[in-house]
Amino acid sequence: MAEDLRLSSAGGGNGTLRDPRPLKRKHDGDEDESLSPNKKLDTGEGHSQKVATHYNTLEERGLMERNKSRIVHMRNFNNWLKSVLIGEILDMVRRDRRDMCVLDLGCGKGGDLLKWRKGRISRLVCADIAGVSVEQCQQRYSDMKKRSHPNEQIFTAEFITADCSKELLSEKLSDPKMQFDVCSCQFVYHYSFESQQQADTMLRNACERLRPGGFFFGTTPDAYELVKRLEQSDSNSFGNEVYRVTFQKKGEYPLFGCQYDFNLEGVVDVPEFLVYFPLFVEMAKKYNMRLVYKKTFHQFFQEKIKDERNKSLMQRMQALEQYPADDRGRLVCDGVGEYEHAESRAQRTGASLPLGTLSKSEWEATSIYLVFVFEKTA
Repeated sequence: MAEDLRLSSAGGGNGTLRDPRPLKRKHDGDEDESLSPNKKLDTGEGHSQKVATHYNTLEERGLMERNKSRIVHMRNFNNWLKSVLIGEILDMVRRDRRDMCVLDLGCGKGGDLLKWRKGRISRLVCADIAGVSVEQCQQRYSDMKKRSHPNEQIFTAEFITADCSKELLSEKLSDPKMQFDVCSCQFVYHYSFESQQQADTMLRNACERLRPGGFFFGTTPDAYELVKRLEQSDSNSFGNEVYRVTFQKKGEYPLFGCQYDFNLEGVVDVPEFLVYFPLFVEMAKKYNMRLVYKKTFHQFFQEKIKDERNKSLMQRMQALEQYPADDRGRLVCDGVGEYEHAESRAQRTGASLPLGTLSKSEWEATSIYLVFVFEKTA
């Protein structure tokens, strides 16, 4: 469902997942980079290599080029959502601890480095499967330190290239006894659901080094929403002008290895896997993790935008597009019906213009995601 905000105040078929096997718990896994990809049902190196190659070859665009993107506001919106999520988690941890150690699992090119800086953390470990991305992340960190004020204490950091669904980070850390206060996994965990072993290994990397009271949180596609849209489609594919999801077939959705191809304009074009969330929650119990909450992006947005600080941040980040466009600009899309929801709201009695919104296609694309937060209990 599309949502609009006053810019003056805001800144701006039911599918089911099933598997022939019974569900058992195993007792023996700034800048916007908020849109990420996943893996395939071939437990060899094939699919992992596809993911690494995709991100390694993804061209680094400057700010000017990113602002020309059809989905620039959607990317800003997702980045705003991550900023709010990260800020709130760090605030919760800071009540008990002054020095915070963070694991950025699937760090990419370092799109969240400025968020960690703003959060005043003490130490950061960045890990990703794509070696080129890790190098760029490390370079961004170095550049950030060079540009910082001499009196500012920038967090220390280390950088690890690894397939975190197959390799143990505990064997690669500079300090074998290191513990984390939080683990952030943004738009990445779904890659690990290629197999049970990979999903468990990713969870282990995320959670085994968390101290009691620490948090594992992130963002991932909502399997129920994806299956619902697929079942409502006349084919094995659905989407619009900015995104497309294609399944191999309808009606069968195994708990692991349920692959689909996801394409997002200019950002993502690799296979991913459904994350069956009840199974995710059950698997996390093995590592003493309790679900704090799960919210769709729509729910999270509706809740957090009530805070004036979040509204102000949304305006600064240009996370919504101005409707109607002013004399100096134009809407990012001129497609028929793309702004009917904004126009309808603008015509309501008492509506204050301009509004902040996304195009219909962008709302549909970003609404396939959810936010999750787990806490370590012991």
